[in-house]
Amino acid sequence: MYQMSGQALLLAAQAGWKEWKFYDLGFFFMAVPIVFLYGIAIGSFLNVVIIRLPRGESLIKRASHCMTCGAKIRIIDLIPVFSWIFLKGRCHSCGEKISVRYPIVESLNGLLYIANFFVFGFNLNMVLMCIFTSLLIVVAFMDWDTKEVDLRILLLIALLAVPGHFVNDLTIKQRLIGMVCIALPFFIIGEVSRVFIRKKTGEDYRGIELGDTYLMAAAGLYLGWKPMILAFFVGIMTAVVGGLIQKKVSGESQFAFCPYLCIGLLIGAMFGEEIVTWWLGWLLSSMPPEPEPGHYFSAFFLR
Repeated sequence: MYQMSGQALLLAAQAGWKEWKFYDLGFFFMAVPIVFLYGIAIGSFLNVVIIRLPRGESLIKRASHCMTCGAKIRIIDLIPVFSWIFLKGRCHSCGEKISVRYPIVESLNGLLYIANFFVFGFNLNMVLMCIFTSLLIVVAFMDWDTKEVDLRILLLIALLAVPGHFVNDLTIKQRLIGMVCIALPFFIIGEVSRVFIRKKTGEDYRGIELGDTYLMAAAGLYLGWKPMILAFFVGIMTAVVGGLIQKKVSGESQFAFCPYLCIGLLIGAMFGEEIVTWWLGWLLSSMPPEPEPGHYFSAFFLR
C-alpha cells in the first residue's frame, strides 16, 4: 500500500490506468461511488433527451411525468435507479409498468463513467470523455428507437474537439485525419450502395446511412485517427453479430447501425491509442527490410 500526500495522490489519479500502483485504496472508496452517483444522475436526464428530442418536446419546460397517465412524478420518485427499484417498476399513480430501460440507461452511464475514471484518471480529459460517453448513449438509443440520428447531438460531439485540443496532445492534423479516415469510406460505400439498391429494388436508401457517416466524422474530429481504427473494427464486428441475431429473431435485415458504432467508439476512445500504436509497431517490425539499390530483382522473388 502506497501512502501519499493529497497533492501526490491527485497527480497519480491523473495518470489513469497506466499508473494504478500509485492509487490509494481510500481514494477508490471515495471516488468510485461519487463518480457512479454523478453518472446515474446524468443518465436520468439522458432518458429525457432520448424520449423527448425525437418528438420535438422541450427538455426543460415540462416536468417529468408518467408516459401512460400523465401524472407528475414525485421528487421522491426521481432518484435514479433506486426509485425504479423501490416502486417495483410501476407508476405510483396508475400502477402501470415503467420500462426497465430507464434504470438501464442510468446504470450504463454510471458504470461507463467509472470505466472512464479507471482509464483516464481524475482529470479534465475524463470529464470530456464522460460527456462523450453520454452523448454516444443518446445517439445509440435514439437510433435504436427511430432509425434516425439527431444532428444536434453529433454537433456537440464534434465541438468536444475544441476543449479537447487544450486537454490532450492530439494535433489538428491528427483530428482531421480522424474525421475522414472512416467517414469518407462510409460515404463512398453509402453512395455506391444507394445506386445498386435503387436499381435492384427501386427503393432509395443507402447501405450506410448519412447519420452513421456523420457520427464517425464528428467522433473522429474529437478522438483522432488511432481510436477510430479500433472503433471501426469493433463496430463492424458487433454489428455483424447483432444483425445476424436480429435477422434470426425478427426476420428483418435492416437494423440500426449507430448503436454498434457507439460500442466501437467507446472501446476505441478508451484503448484505441495504445492498441493501434502497438499493432502498427508490430506490423512495421515484421515487415522485411527495404532491399538495397540493385537488389530489387532478387527481392521480388524472396517476397
